[in-house]
Amino acid sequence: MRWQRGRRSDNVVDARGRSGRRLGGGLSLGGVAVIVIVGLLMGQDPLQILGQIAGQATQPQVTQTQSAPAANDEQSEFVRAILGDTEDTWRELFQQAGQQYRDPQLVLFSGGVNSACGFASSAVGPFYCPGDQRVYLDMAFFREMEQRFSAAGDFAQAYVIAHEVGHHVQTLLGVSAKVNAARQRGERVEGDGGLLVRQELQADCLAGVWAHHAQRRHDWLEAGDLEEALNAASAIGDDRLQKQSRGQVVPDAFTHGTSQQRVRWFSTGFESGQPGRCDTFKVARL
Repeated sequence: MRWQRGRRSDNVVDARGRSGRRLGGGLSLGGVAVIVIVGLLMGQDPLQILGQIAGQATQPQVTQTQSAPAANDEQSEFVRAILGDTEDTWRELFQQAGQQYRDPQLVLFSGGVNSACGFASSAVGPFYCPGDQRVYLDMAFFREMEQRFSAAGDFAQAYVIAHEVGHHVQTLLGVSAKVNAARQRGERVEGDGGLLVRQELQADCLAGVWAHHAQRRHDWLEAGDLEEALNAASAIGDDRLQKQSRGQVVPDAFTHGTSQQRVRWFSTGFESGQPGRCDTFKVARL
């Protein structure tokens, strides 16, 4: 992938080596242990206490430690190039629809990070937080993709970033709020065909839409690049991950869709380049 052709985004924040050391309010790991003990003695859930503390101090935490990535850091240059091109694509598509696109920030972190959605460790993988409209990425996830899921390649990594940006697009369009409202009403959103799966598959499709326009703009895909993205989509399907971890597939526990579904919806976006083709909420068969 000739990603060097992409415009570099100025919305990448480098919090690596700092973001996961403390939970909000200057709380050290020793302080976390104290809260856990006190919470258990008082009959309260320590996780709820920690979540409240982390949530209260999220914004200052990231703001105080943010910095621009180093100019000679090839990893961050890659992220800036991909994010920059998603900005160009979605600005254009929103403008065509008579709307205005707001760029998200992308926070690079290592180990763990505070966000408006609470504290998260690297184990959760890349994620998007609607509360602060930021994408969070530990670059170590790309090594895990290669080693654990056999999903290597720069276009596979670009797909991951574009998928999370797809969630930002959903937030701007009100999709995320509707899914969250359904959850708050007590509706079951997990499972095969559930709202969570439909939301994730739509983000896959939106990532494909970006890839379509990026390729048209830059002609930057090389032989095997598209297969890299499709392989990544397949490797992180619910059915495949469950088979690896549990030894069996449990459709009622699906949250992201099967390998076949993820490949299908990314391909739908890539082949059409039309966000309107990504309405996973209206189709009966995913």
